[in-house]
Formats: sequence, C-alpha cells, structure tokens
Amino acid sequence: MIYQKQSRYSVDEVDGPLRAAAARHKFGVLNVLDLRATLRNKGMDLGHEARVYDICNPQAAAQALGENPVVATLLPCRIAVSSSGEGSVIAMVHPTDLFAASGLETTGSLAADVERELVAMIDEAAVSS
Repeated sequence: MIYQKQSRYSVDEVDGPLRAAAARHKFGVLNVLDLRATLRNKGMDLGHEARVYDICNPQAAAQALGENPVVATLLPCRIAVSSSGEGSVIAMVHPTDLFAASGLETTGSLAADVERELVAMIDEAAVSS
C-alpha cells in the first residue's frame, strides 16, 4: 500500500529534483505542507523534517473527475518526504490501493497510469541532487 524509497539526500536536497521529476512527468506541485514548521507553530517539536507535496496531473484529474466527481476526495496525489538518518525517505500511498479502498474503480487504468508516473518521480528524485 505504501511505496517508499530511501535517498542519501536531505529533505531540502530532494525538493528540487522532486519538482523537476514532477514537471518531466507532466505533474505540477500545487502545495508543499511543511509538517515540522506547522507543528512548531502549534508548540510541538516533531524532531525531524516532514513535508507533504500535493501534486497533480491536470489531464488525469479532469478525466477522473469527469467520470465521477466524488474522485475529488482522493485528489490531489501526495508524496511525503521525511528526514531519515543522513538522508530522507520519499513515500506515497499507491493510488490503485486508494481507489480500491474507496470503492471508486470507475477510472479504469487511470489510477495505474498515475501510479507508474508517481513511482518514476520518486525513483528519480531519490537518486538526484
């Protein structure tokens, strides 16, 4: 259900390559949630870096939403990057598993296609800097 890849690069060092990989795969980064900073502002210390990247392929999103507007509950796709030892871990929940768990299976191979792109993005970002 979770796909993850260890990287020798820090969370900060993974940021640029992840954004570049998303662009190469025709996805855009919509937002980055810095969980460590958010929790720090609430008076809690997470103790490590943790960011969540909301990413989207507009064509895939439009197709999925056109087939079933309730798909919006699963959008956008998310990739998490957290510090781990001297590097980081880049991870996501498999879109095919999210769709299966939700009962929203009307999108045919779209979830699998998006999943392949996300795995490729993670793999590329994990080895680049």
